[in-house]
Amino acid sequence: MPQIDLYFETMLEHKASDLHLSTGNPPIIRINGELERLDAPNLVSDELKVMLMEICPEDKAKQFLETGDVDFGYELPGKARFRANFFLQKEGVAAVFRTIPSQVLTAEQLGLPEICMKFAKLKKGLVLVTGPTGSGKSTTLAAIIDYANKVRSEHILTVEDPIEFVHKSHKALINHREVGLHTKSFASALRGALREDPDIILVGEMRDLETITLAIEAAATGHLVFGTLHTPSASKTIDRIIDVFPAGQQNQIRTTLSEAVKGVIAQNLFKRVDKPGRVAALEILVVDTPIANLIREGKTHQIPGMLEVGKKKGNVPLDDAIMAHLKEGRIDPEEAFDKSIDKKKFLPFLTREPEPWEL
Repeated sequence: MPQIDLYFETMLEHKASDLHLSTGNPPIIRINGELERLDAPNLVSDELKVMLMEICPEDKAKQFLETGDVDFGYELPGKARFRANFFLQKEGVAAVFRTIPSQVLTAEQLGLPEICMKFAKLKKGLVLVTGPTGSGKSTTLAAIIDYANKVRSEHILTVEDPIEFVHKSHKALINHREVGLHTKSFASALRGALREDPDIILVGEMRDLETITLAIEAAATGHLVFGTLHTPSASKTIDRIIDVFPAGQQNQIRTTLSEAVKGVIAQNLFKRVDKPGRVAALEILVVDTPIANLIREGKTHQIPGMLEVGKKKGNVPLDDAIMAHLKEGRIDPEEAFDKSIDKKKFLPFLTREPEPWEL
């Protein structure tokens, strides 16, 4: 058994989301969003490197030595998968591991709104799940894909770097592809996907112009495409996609995007105060004709207002989702205030006077 597996066992025992191994520091785990040091000696660079190389695939080890960082997936058989990142820092080598549970949580277990399941039933279009790093995007997407897997007799193709949640085919056929292992890049996988008879395509990260272009084209030509971005809100997500394109192409992409995008789920994680764990607040945008027109006309700044008036269609403003958790006593008023958009709504819940720069 690799020596590092003992740390993974400790992670699982404490229900930690992340493990940090950094030269010059003891092992550190993240529990409910906060770092906790393990009772162990500081790590030594050469010893840590040997430990890390024991689980690193040969091609990834070569990449790490050449570039100074690398990503890959590692599995503790029958228990969990981990997303690994190795990197070099001033004191020596370091690594971060993110826990990926072996069991996919269902939409019901996560408490996802019904509209998320409706996205899984779409025949074509682009659905984006967005939020900061570590906000639970992959978990939400996995639940949506799990639902589609159970209700649709179709082909689901996932492209990730690395593969995170592993789905067994149920009613659907699911094929997982990992960038660097099964395909050269997200873009090359998407080009190949159109010849692989997919009905649903999951793009682990829409990180560059070519990948975003191909994802939009796939959505516009009869496929249901799910993807992720690191954006804080639904309107910012639309802006981010458009801004990736050169100025001369932005009018054209607004039109194409307005026809392709069907929904945006923007989420953030909060530490629970009622019990151990974390809970997600989801902003949900259902793209109907009026919102598609705003995208086409470059009036995305009006989308937040449309979220407010379109709640019957399934729209959920982020502040409403945060407020619901706050009123139920699940989250701390300070964190709610900090992560809200219209902070004035949350002032009555604070026990202090906020600084001017916080508003």
